[in-house]
Amino acid sequence: MSALRFSPVALRPPGLSSNHRSSAVSLPRRRPLSVSLASVSPETSTAPPQKPEIQLEFLGPKPGDAVNRATAISGEKLLRNIMLDNKIELYAAYGKVMNCGGGGSCGTCIVEVRARE
Repeated sequence: MSALRFSPVALRPPGLSSNHRSSAVSLPRRRPLSVSLASVSPETSTAPPQKPEIQLEFLGPKPGDAVNRATAISGEKLLRNIMLDNKIELYAAYGKVMNCGGGGSCGTCIVEVRARE
């Protein structure tokens, strides 16, 4: 069996001696420091940054299919809604029967995104 030994620990601030009997300790109060930084640059514009306009090309699954084009503001609409607004066919032959309403569960409106170089 093992034994544990506890040693006493002093919890007094180092400035107080053991002979000091006053229970009140006065510590200097510090004022809160608040800092605010501002920078004005003549080059900065007050207009919010514009989102880029993207040009989309929709290719059919077969090599001879027509190429549909659309233009949209980046990040403004879902790709599915851009296709619907431009009357571009979303679904293959059985797609309308299995339409999930854009939830992504039927897999008929899956697109492959290709970057043009």
